[in-house]
Amino acid sequence: MAQEIGGSAATGETTERADGRRVRGDRTRKAILAKAVDIASAEGLEGLTIGRLSTELGVSKSGLFAHFGSKQELQLEVIETASETFEEEVWLPVADIEPGVVRLLALMDSWLAYFRRGVFSGGCFFSNAQHEYDSRPGPIRDEIAKQKQRWTDAIVAHIRSAQRRGQLRSDVEPEQLAFELDAAGVLANSRWQLHRDERGFDRASTAIRNRLAASATASGRRALDGYTKRELLAEAAAR
Repeated sequence: MAQEIGGSAATGETTERADGRRVRGDRTRKAILAKAVDIASAEGLEGLTIGRLSTELGVSKSGLFAHFGSKQELQLEVIETASETFEEEVWLPVADIEPGVVRLLALMDSWLAYFRRGVFSGGCFFSNAQHEYDSRPGPIRDEIAKQKQRWTDAIVAHIRSAQRRGQLRSDVEPEQLAFELDAAGVLANSRWQLHRDERGFDRASTAIRNRLAASATASGRRALDGYTKRELLAEAAAR
């Protein structure tokens, strides 16, 4: 019996040590990927190598290879990490807002705020990656394209949700409206990155609001006006 108890205790200690190593390994991996996303946002995915990360982080190449078997595996995981960050920064802040045209506008505002905050040192990771890989076939381009399509599909879904609620006119083509809303934000980010023109975000916000108001029904315009008034009150209270 004593032998059984001792064996059980030893097994428990071994499991605990293994769990501790796994936690530390996961923490290290997340730290590596966070740095890798930031580097890639400024210098591109192609310039992101095990050697570059090794120098930046002050760790051995062999230690990094233990986490990522190849450059392509590293690049794909960086894209996934950037996607998770985008979700935390853009999607989650509006998750509890009422569905329909108000959530759509809030999502656009959240997206513009993400650009403005400079979450990554090189600007929006996905905007940069799309330009870098738009004419380069392969698994990296495919993954970037999938993430961009996910964003577009989400905007379209919010537009259709607003139409079902009678807040946007039924004759509005969701794909066309989504294209225009997306274009406003992309141009604002481009002007910010090239010229540090922060006014571009205000122009994009105005363009998005005007386009939604022009597409809205009477009830949709009331919802948009109510959302804007709440925003103004919140800003005034914060001053």
